[in-house]
Amino acid sequence: MVIKIVRSHLGRRLDEEDLAQEVFMKVFAKLHDYRGDAPFEHWVARLSRNTCLNQLRGEKARPEWRFADLSEDHLAVIEALPGPADAAHPLDATISNEVVEMLMDGLAPQDRMILQLLELEDLSVDEISRRTGWSRTLIRVRAFRARGQVRKRFSALHEKKAIL
Repeated sequence: MVIKIVRSHLGRRLDEEDLAQEVFMKVFAKLHDYRGDAPFEHWVARLSRNTCLNQLRGEKARPEWRFADLSEDHLAVIEALPGPADAAHPLDATISNEVVEMLMDGLAPQDRMILQLLELEDLSVDEISRRTGWSRTLIRVRAFRARGQVRKRFSALHEKKAIL
C-alpha cells in the first residue's frame, strides 16, 4: 500500500524506494501516536501521503536538474554557449527559450513574472510598478534576487553539475 501511494504521488522517479523507506521509518518512530480511532491502514496511508506531499514541496522549492535530464537539443544549446574566450554562436531560438523556461521554472511566480516583464518584454520598472501596484524598490529587489537564482542554476548547468 505504501509503495502504491508513493508511486501515485511521485510518478516515475528513481527515489520511490527511499521515500517508502522514509515512510516506514516514520511509521515506527510515530507508532506511539497511533490512537486506534481509525484503522491502522488509514493512519499509515495518511502518513504516506503527507510524506509524499512534503517531498514534492521540497522538490518544488529546491528543484534539481541533472545533465542527463536534458534532451539532445538542450545539450546542444548548452554546449554551444560561448565560454569566456569564445565568440558568440547563433542559437536556435525555440530551444534557447526552452532552456530559459527550465532555468526560470523554480522561481516564485512573482519573481518569474518580474523577470519576464523586465528582460523578455523590455518593460521598465515604472511600467511594471503601474501594472502590478508594487513599489519600484520591491520590483528591483525581486528582480535582482531572481537573476541571481537563474544565474546560479545556469552556472551549475553550464558546468554540468546538478542544479539546486
